[in-house]
Amino acid sequence: MATGAHTEVPGGKPPFPPFQKETFASQLVWFVIAFVALYVIIARFAIPQIGGILAARASRIEGDLAEANRLKAQSDEALKAYEKALADARGRAQALASETRERLNAQAEETRKKLEAELNAKLAAAEKTIAATKTAAMTNVRGIAVETAAAIVERLIGTAPAGKAVEDAVTDVLKG
Repeated sequence: MATGAHTEVPGGKPPFPPFQKETFASQLVWFVIAFVALYVIIARFAIPQIGGILAARASRIEGDLAEANRLKAQSDEALKAYEKALADARGRAQALASETRERLNAQAEETRKKLEAELNAKLAAAEKTIAATKTAAMTNVRGIAVETAAAIVERLIGTAPAGKAVEDAVTDVLKG
């Protein structure tokens, strides 16, 4: 005894229903009715909604592009303002540095002049001291020369010469 499940109809397979000649015309009519109904539904409801979605998307993209252009222009203006501020700051820094350099040069020149004046005053005082010392030394040299000449003449001739004659002789020699 054979036990098993069979799904076939005894006596052979029936033909596929859409290909049966008896039902073909009615199926064709129902196909046209369904196609027209589907076309009307899509044309009345789906296409306007899709068109609205596409229009909204295009409007949104256009708005986003306009906003991006506005923000780009704003950032360009900010960049120009930054570059101008930077150039102004550099100019002010250079002017300040130049002013400071000139002020310091003027102070250094003033200090140099003061020191130069002090050194000139000290030099003049030193020259006066040297001249006084030289004069004193020359006076002492003249006195020493007179005394030495008198001693030499006394030794050579045996008698002391007159003081006025020795002084006159030493003065003539020192002048020449």
